[in-house]
Amino acid sequence: MPYFDAASAAPLHPVARQALLAALDEGWADPARLYREGRRARLLLDAAREAAAEAVGCRPDELVFTSSGTTAVHAGIAGALSGRRRVGRHLALSAVEHSSVLHSAAAHEAAGGSFTEVPVDRTGAVDPAVYGGALRADTALACLQSANHEVGTEQPVAEVAALCAEAGVPLLVDAAQSLGWGPVPGRWSLLTASAHKWGGPAGVGLLAVRKGVRFAPQGPAGERESGRAAGFENLPAIVAAAASLRAVRSEAAAESARLLALVDRIRSVVAERVPDVEVVGDPVRRLPHLVTFSCLYVDGETLLHELDRREFSVSSGSSCTSSTLIPSHVLKAMGVLSEGNVRVSLPTGTAGADVDRFLEVLPEVVAEVRERLGAPVSAPPSPRAPSPGPADSLVVDALGRRCPIPVIELAKVIGEVAVGATVTVLADDEAARLDIPAWCEMRGQEYVGEEPADLGSAYVVRRLS
Repeated sequence: MPYFDAASAAPLHPVARQALLAALDEGWADPARLYREGRRARLLLDAAREAAAEAVGCRPDELVFTSSGTTAVHAGIAGALSGRRRVGRHLALSAVEHSSVLHSAAAHEAAGGSFTEVPVDRTGAVDPAVYGGALRADTALACLQSANHEVGTEQPVAEVAALCAEAGVPLLVDAAQSLGWGPVPGRWSLLTASAHKWGGPAGVGLLAVRKGVRFAPQGPAGERESGRAAGFENLPAIVAAAASLRAVRSEAAAESARLLALVDRIRSVVAERVPDVEVVGDPVRRLPHLVTFSCLYVDGETLLHELDRREFSVSSGSSCTSSTLIPSHVLKAMGVLSEGNVRVSLPTGTAGADVDRFLEVLPEVVAEVRERLGAPVSAPPSPRAPSPGPADSLVVDALGRRCPIPVIELAKVIGEVAVGATVTVLADDEAARLDIPAWCEMRGQEYVGEEPADLGSAYVVRRLS
């Protein structure tokens, strides 16, 4: 069964498996002890730290191992903000950061601090000049991912890092998605990563803090990992994480080129074979193994289930695959379609034949789901014959109906009003706020705006063609 969700968790690398089994026999003792078994464990820990630091591009004494990438983010942000509390309590971050960064920002605000979300363009990238404009005299820390977890867009880290250095603000980089492919460029100050993203075992994160960065670890003090990560080190998992990071880096150049070609094929073929689809993310500055696209008139959860039935494991940022029914904050910040969203992220070793079979199956699945939902066949709206009736406007009541039904109902009736007339969609689904404007962008209609309504919102669309 082809597994296409490496961005969530990559399959365990063979080198990680070998290192893990070996370390279970050799690295079970306390590396802080001075007897033989402890010294042996300490040698393994030191070797793993040196290997990981080399891959990150920092000194071994600047890097600690944590229990996860999320823990590393939380510890890094909290420690940097606390270390620079005399400067101020302002935090800068992009609008498409990982949820761990957003949760840290929310906790910081609840404790009396403040933060600014820097907007992104439709590819998901920040403008360095705009990011630099968000830095203030009281900014204690800035955060910017190296590449986006949902759409794969690479951020201009080096340019933003230079602006932060000029302003005297440390920059924390979430490198979880990119570290397996290469080091993060630029003068970053802190860096976090997660081993299960590159084929290491789950439960190992990295936190690197450059020398000279003011940092005050939060929570009860600990003796291990420079006081920055409490608890006994999971040494076998750490050894496996470091070994697999070194292994994937040695394979990165060749595998990156191979997967990039497969993803390029997905990007082009999906756009050719699936009507009304939007391939999102930067087409050039992106991770080599990841592509995301959204399909109009499709229920994302149903689409993923149908692909799973055909033995393809993919993921989604669509609100319809989440119990919260809230659109992906990444897709929302980009202003792109969220319904029918599919993220394909290819693990190392993915066969081209599996990609070809996916591209054969996908159009059929999308067509089946659309037919089941009663979606209109893709075609421009037909002209409406003039009639002497009331004003040429329609109201569609989609209250209580979830994505993508409000958009489907809009598409069904847009041809029933004259050019220049409007259709008002009443909806209480949060996804409609994103998907109706995105539909207008894709179908060449004008999104007039949103108005308050009794039980939800009224979204007004003007027919242009």
